[in-house]
Amino acid sequence: MKLTAQQVLHGYTLGVFPMAHADENFKIYWYEPEVRGIIPLDGLKVSKSLKQTLRSKKFHFTINQDFEKTIRSCSRNDNVWISEEIISVYCELHEMGYAFSFETRNEYDAIVGGLYGVAIGKAFFGESMFHIERDASKAALVFLVEWLKANGFKLLDTQYTTSHLKSLGAIDIEKEDYLKLLNEAIS
Repeated sequence: MKLTAQQVLHGYTLGVFPMAHADENFKIYWYEPEVRGIIPLDGLKVSKSLKQTLRSKKFHFTINQDFEKTIRSCSRNDNVWISEEIISVYCELHEMGYAFSFETRNEYDAIVGGLYGVAIGKAFFGESMFHIERDASKAALVFLVEWLKANGFKLLDTQYTTSHLKSLGAIDIEKEDYLKLLNEAIS
């Protein structure tokens, strides 16, 4: 059965999300982790070196100027779960106004990093990030968090935590606590 944009939106509201499996011909499964990763919007950790990079004005940022390029760049970075079917559905979500890309650009206006995710209500579901230049994905995350705060968002979901995300302030919370935050953010 083919994945649809409506299924993905409905899944997010229930606390589940799709991922494809490269080792199974990109078959898509739904996930509902018992422990969920989030970045509290007031808990983002910005290292001294990243602050220095941001102050240098080495990068500038755009939103939704090249969604498909951003998701495809993420798929090259993490080709394990971002299939062509996932790309197609998330591009459709973008056209519907639910999926967003946050692009980091260099002085030549080339995209050198970024991330994408889905917004429903005041919840943002971060999907994947990539970088070509050092600190470009982290800079995009800082830009995203500033944008989320400025727009009254309540939840930044990272699905899982990694050591990289934990270094940026991500924390693990139990599924029940996540679902409470989710329901507050999307209602």
